[in-house]
Amino acid sequence: MHDFKYKGKELYCEGVRLSELAEKYGTPLFVYSYKTLIGHYKKLRDAFRSVNPLICFSLKSNSNLAIARALVDAGAGVDIVSGGEMFRALKTGCSPKKIVYASVGKTGEEIKEAIRKGILLFNVESIPELKLISSMAVKAGRSVDISLRLNPDVKPRTHKYITTANKINKFGIDKETVKWIANNSREFPNINIAGLHLHIGSQIIDSKPFIEAIKKTIGLIHYLRIAGVGLKWLNIGGGLGIIYNNEEPQTAAEYARSVLPLINKTGLNIILEPGRFIVGNAGVLLTRVIYVKDTARKRFVIVDAGMNDLIRPALYEAYHDILPAVKNRMPAAGLKAADVVGPICESSDFLGKDRRLPELLPGDLLSVMGAGAYGFSMSSNYNSRCRCAEVMVAGKKMYLVRERESYSDLIRGEHVPEFLFASGL
Repeated sequence: MHDFKYKGKELYCEGVRLSELAEKYGTPLFVYSYKTLIGHYKKLRDAFRSVNPLICFSLKSNSNLAIARALVDAGAGVDIVSGGEMFRALKTGCSPKKIVYASVGKTGEEIKEAIRKGILLFNVESIPELKLISSMAVKAGRSVDISLRLNPDVKPRTHKYITTANKINKFGIDKETVKWIANNSREFPNINIAGLHLHIGSQIIDSKPFIEAIKKTIGLIHYLRIAGVGLKWLNIGGGLGIIYNNEEPQTAAEYARSVLPLINKTGLNIILEPGRFIVGNAGVLLTRVIYVKDTARKRFVIVDAGMNDLIRPALYEAYHDILPAVKNRMPAAGLKAADVVGPICESSDFLGKDRRLPELLPGDLLSVMGAGAYGFSMSSNYNSRCRCAEVMVAGKKMYLVRERESYSDLIRGEHVPEFLFASGL
């Protein structure tokens, strides 16, 4: 559920008209609902209340400081995948002891800084990484807690680019290698194997793959305990799907009911790493129509937002509902099929294909729904386009939480060597 709803002809975010936000802040524009954001966090927290989980918001899904701060203020920790995300997480006021660090490619400098800050856990993805963390821990004179990320070889029904627990994926460590690490822990001084970590993919709408992965983990937990490993944590990751189109994803309560009986068998403290589930439907992307182009075969609605702002349709052929922010010409004029496309010089630059839309004119405002996760965080300056502004709405109040970039921002840090200005060249 979300708090983007029509009142009369106008689409609102909580108590504010989207058209008012577009007039004030321009387009393209990401708009976030504080109520939806916190509501989804609380649904997950309440569903797992019996095990008192540490819920670490996946910062990669939306790294805006206001989004993260709102969740940290509500009690969340943060799941990070880079040194930059650790910097952001700490800027929100998140305790280092509520930060878990994933990523297959942590650099030495990133590891060193995370050890210095005293984060809760590294989610370790390979033996080489474990060796590097160990050497850094020895140099720092500290004992470091880690979780071993298990690749349980399960295949959830989701896009192949967002599966992460198949043998062909780059993520995690197979079961036999986890056992080897446990039996040869002396090779990794200053390392404490404190947990196991699972993350099997993203936008998963049913519980079966989660259940399969956790079942595979339970036997491994038993083995590690016999081997003398003092486990404290089981991190079951994120990946819960949301409604983009006509999906029927499990609710937080349904998910909890399906996995808690297995989790309770482990006797471990539980970590969750949701991102999309919390923030996906808490955000929309507002965009204005520039042109309506009719050809012999197609109608194209050309808008001012493109794949540089929201890459999911181009990258995954992902579906996002597209609604008029103001119902000016509906439904009397009827609906017509159109491709909603952006200004980027790529044929893959589309926000939606073959959408039934009302008659649209230049200047009309459209709302691309479900854009809160992996929207701005995956945006770019491709075609030298400025990244857009972000706004948070809480009740009837609006807050600019990121300024729109300027052309000067596009070239910040660039330098032209003096010899290129020399005469004769």
